[in-house]
Amino acid sequence: MNEKPAAREVFVVDDDPAVRETLSIVLSTAGYEVICFADGESLLAVARSRSPACILLDVHIPGRSGLDILAELHAEDYPAPIFMISGKGDIAMAVNAIKNGALDFIEKPFRGKEIVARVEEAIDAFQRRRGPGTEVKAPSYVFPGKEPLTLREREVLELFASGNTNKEAGRQLGISPRTIEYHRANIMKKLGARNATDLVRIVMTAPKA
Repeated sequence: MNEKPAAREVFVVDDDPAVRETLSIVLSTAGYEVICFADGESLLAVARSRSPACILLDVHIPGRSGLDILAELHAEDYPAPIFMISGKGDIAMAVNAIKNGALDFIEKPFRGKEIVARVEEAIDAFQRRRGPGTEVKAPSYVFPGKEPLTLREREVLELFASGNTNKEAGRQLGISPRTIEYHRANIMKKLGARNATDLVRIVMTAPKA
């Protein structure tokens, strides 16, 4: 699955007709072509032959869960960013989804303007970092004896070490400041940093591969 994503096409996966209709209306009004699916298998049937600019995927859908669908797409290096949609009680699950390849998560209930803004930021950042002639790079820090960081964690770490705030880092990566906080907390846990100052010290003294 390495087909170039369609620039103005968004896939929405949710078993609630009202949610599908709401997202379809707000995104269509913003100029996107929206294709809706009620379950994950329907999405996969289409996703195997084409990829959109972005996917909004609900955690709880009939049949295989949104997390299962995410895992399959992520394993195949699907070329479009994926947002997980979740209820307030699903935040821990959504955070786990981010750890396993989701770009970000959107909480229910949501506001239309917020959805459009976050989709725009995500698509712009994703295309900017993966556009023609652009190679995604993040410093390969070496932390002997520590759990390896993911590519996204290394990107967040580099921005944090360069003095960016959560909001600034989120804007550059196309994700929410809250998700940046999650990544930073996970980085600190992996590296054994007690606080932000300790994390910077660890980064500054770490050799690069």
